[in-house]
Order: sequence, then C-alpha cells, then structure tokens
Amino acid sequence: MPFLYFDTWYLVLVVPALIISLWAQIKVKSTFEKYSKIGVRSGMTGYEASIAIQRMSGVSIPVESVPGNLTDHFDPRTNVIRLSQSVGQRNSIAAVGVAAHETGHALQYAERYLPIHIRMAIIPVTRFSSGLAPWLFLAGIIFNYSFLAYIGVFLFGFAVLFQLVTLPVEFNASARAVRALEAQGILTSDELEGAKKVLSAAALTYVAALLVSLMSFLRLLLIVSGRGRKNR
Repeated sequence: MPFLYFDTWYLVLVVPALIISLWAQIKVKSTFEKYSKIGVRSGMTGYEASIAIQRMSGVSIPVESVPGNLTDHFDPRTNVIRLSQSVGQRNSIAAVGVAAHETGHALQYAERYLPIHIRMAIIPVTRFSSGLAPWLFLAGIIFNYSFLAYIGVFLFGFAVLFQLVTLPVEFNASARAVRALEAQGILTSDELEGAKKVLSAAALTYVAALLVSLMSFLRLLLIVSGRGRKNR
C-alpha cells in the first residue's frame, strides 16, 4: 500500500512481496486450469460434491450459482454457498476441490469455529482503519506530526491482523475439504492429490497477501521512525 508516498523502502520491502503475490495468483490460476481439465471418476460436479459433504456433516446449506471465474465463496450473511459455473456445474478435480473448500467454510460457521468468528468480528474495524490510516499517515508526514503518522501505522496494523487471522481459517477449510472428499470417496487417492495441489496453490495467495500487508506495515513504520530520528 504506497499511500501516495514513494521511497526506497517501497522498492526494498513491498515490491518483492508484490511480485510474490503476483506469482501466487498466476500459480493458482494455472493449477486450477490444469485440474479443471481432469474429470473425477465419481462423476460428481462441484455442486453435487458440496451437497454430499453437507449430508455427511448433517447440515443443509443452499448452493447457488455466481458469475465469474474463481469467484466461489460462502456468504455468512445469507448462509449461502456460491459457486461459479466452472466449479458448481463442472465435473473436474479442481471443481470438486474448490466446492469442498467453500463447503468447509460453511461448516466452520455451522460448528462455530472460533477463528472465523474472530475474522468476521474484525472486518468492520479493518475497513474503518484501512480507510483512515493513509490519511493520518500522509498528514503526519506532510505536516511533520509524527504522532499522527504513528496512529496511521497502528491503524494499518489491523489489515495485517486480518490477514494473519485469515490463514488458519483458510487452511482449516482446506483440511476439512480433503478429509470430507476422502471419507465420502468422492475422489480417489490420485485425484485427491490433485485437489490438494489446487487448494495449496489457493492457500499461497493468502500467505502472499499477509506478506504484502506485513512488508507494507514494516515499511511505514521504518519511514516514521526514520523521520523521527532525523528530527531529534
């Protein structure tokens, strides 16, 4: 997050993290495309896999279609699993893996999995602080008010916290997906390995997002602390 302020720390810390994030995005798309071309022996679509996992878990959550590619998600506000056409209506290793992952998120809410409720609780704070942080940071830099800049950095820390809490949520949803696919016999052992690769590639994007947030936070902190030392 450059905050309209360019400096050496941006090149040293943030740019490498952004490159890793870009690589992660390319990785997940290429892995998804690869395993989207391989059908599963059970013949199940992503939609059918989600329903089967729900039955095994004793829950019933609506599954709807959503436009776009890799736009799949669980909406806790309406308690609906939304799958893109390339997932919900397709019989492929990638489709079944992604559908199982999103169903894993639904099960997290159904079972009151603590980290996902923590993440939901800090979303409003993160949105508010992310909107205010750049202005306070810039005001502190422009008018040489270090305390304002430090407050901006502190508020940006909520973005880092959000990404940090997101990791166990995503890893747990993928672990639930793998266990369910294996227990239900939806995927064979070799197909399951392919699904794991799809889910691992997707997990990399969240690790990369945390890295970008963390490097941005460190960069801002170094800028403010450096200016503070110069003013002494």
